[in-house]
Amino acid sequence: MSASGGTKAIVAALGANLAIAVAKFVAFLFSGSSSMLAESVHSLADSGNQGLLLLGGKRAQREATPQHPFGYGRERYIYAFLVSIVLFSVGGMFAVYEGYEKIRHPHELEAWYWPVGVLIFAIIAEGFSFRTAIKESNESRGSLSWTDFIRRAKAPELPVVLLEDFGALIGLVLALGGVGLALGTGNGVWDGIGTLCIGILLIAIAIVLAAETKSLLLGEAAGTDQVEKIKAAVVDGDTVTGIIHMRTLHLGPEELLVAAKIAVQHDDTADEVANAINAAESRIRAAVPIARVIYLEPDIYNAAAAAAGTNPAKAPGGAPAAPDPEAATTPGPEAPEPGAAEPGDTASGDTASGGAGPTESGH
Repeated sequence: MSASGGTKAIVAALGANLAIAVAKFVAFLFSGSSSMLAESVHSLADSGNQGLLLLGGKRAQREATPQHPFGYGRERYIYAFLVSIVLFSVGGMFAVYEGYEKIRHPHELEAWYWPVGVLIFAIIAEGFSFRTAIKESNESRGSLSWTDFIRRAKAPELPVVLLEDFGALIGLVLALGGVGLALGTGNGVWDGIGTLCIGILLIAIAIVLAAETKSLLLGEAAGTDQVEKIKAAVVDGDTVTGIIHMRTLHLGPEELLVAAKIAVQHDDTADEVANAINAAESRIRAAVPIARVIYLEPDIYNAAAAAAGTNPAKAPGGAPAAPDPEAATTPGPEAPEPGAAEPGDTASGDTASGGAGPTESGH
């Protein structure tokens, strides 16, 4: 796993959660607190989650094969999605069940100093882990808010650890509050209420993680800044006069696919076009180093086709456009804007002669 994957944060969280899980379970055995049992299962589930993240990072480093020509970078997304499932089922649902049972059948806490002492220790340990995750995230977060960082991050490990540690700290406060109220009032129902709140919190975090990871699994485009850099790098103003349309896709957190149909001069020779494509690929890699798989297809820009609008059959995800009676009489643009991505297939495409197939650059 690369440094941007937050290996240091994952290892710190794993060590903290293992120590906390053992301490919480010992406190449960001495006190009978359902909050401590729920928290011990929560910490054990978190430890398993960190193990899954490390395993996903290791498996994602495998070399590409004929069956998987783009490699295994997306395995990191799959294991992050498994984390959300484990957090929901093992952590959240168990805590909800345990809290419900404790509310129905409350009992007084025994040896109260055990859960209180362990919870204070756990807050300190989780705080250390959370601080490490924040420090690691700040190196790649830039000027983004924390919400935007979690939503836009292409490497899933840091958002997962951040949300897990944040949820753990809130859960510890809830557990401490439940235990404290149970001791203060002599009513064990408060311990069950604290446990129930922990379960609801974990389920909410699991749903957020699942939603964000699902988006990565479906395939996300490059960030806005990266797209603009790629557009600027493709066009040289000489042989490559513009971008007809372009698609980007993350094959993994640190691997980007770029596919574009580029406009070239109608009188360029094949040798000139080939040299221009090679130069464009070099410029793209210099501007965005994670752009490792690049397909550039040269074509002759056709103003009439551009004026006709989007061809839904050639624009993934596009919907059929309503016919425009003025399209036939409205003059189209004389040339594509340098670096601008036109929606759909606005080039001569299959009707133009001399269109070359896509040129691929290897990994």
